[in-house]
Amino acid sequence: MSKTKLKVGEISKPRFEFRTFGQGFENEEYRMSQFSVPVPEKVWERKSEEVYIVSKTNDINNTKIRDGKMDIKTFVKEVDGLEQWNPLLKAEFPLKAKFIKEKLFPAFQTECPELRKNEYSYDEFMKIINNHKDLQAVSVKKHRFGYMVNDTICEYAEVLINGALVCSINSESTEIEDIKKTMEDVGLTKYENINYLQAIKRVIGMSDKKL
Repeated sequence: MSKTKLKVGEISKPRFEFRTFGQGFENEEYRMSQFSVPVPEKVWERKSEEVYIVSKTNDINNTKIRDGKMDIKTFVKEVDGLEQWNPLLKAEFPLKAKFIKEKLFPAFQTECPELRKNEYSYDEFMKIINNHKDLQAVSVKKHRFGYMVNDTICEYAEVLINGALVCSINSESTEIEDIKKTMEDVGLTKYENINYLQAIKRVIGMSDKKL
């Protein structure tokens, strides 16, 4: 059976991913750029500003807000140390109270406070988050550089997490063996696989683990 051919910047079936965070991956990024085939100009360099909602009680649902839209991905499984995540839901503001209670807070895996309105604007929703003992809104600014190595979608990123600068580098694909080869070629096998949810928790002190 032939493997799925990925295209950078396009949606495919759920992918596996290796990602790590640290203070610098200059050598690894250089090798990634040298091994990379040409990629579309739209992914050469991208910037985004996002708000992640992290919960003390949740490690399986990755929740963020970008361009006024709520986006949640859920952890599916781990194979050979690589993680697979699936889109769970997307929604635009204002958010219905029913949606917040029945969809969002189950994803946060924590208790939903009393909701007295039928719908909530972005600012109103953020007030709910900021007043909740288990939740924290975290500002994440990304400056990403796209590559493609061994048919895997790759990226190097400079990331500001509540103003703290960290770097991230990753490889993702539907094909596990392609990711493994990329990790070998680029020099990533010595690093821990850390997803965005865990990296953010470590930076803000919600986890006792260090990057």
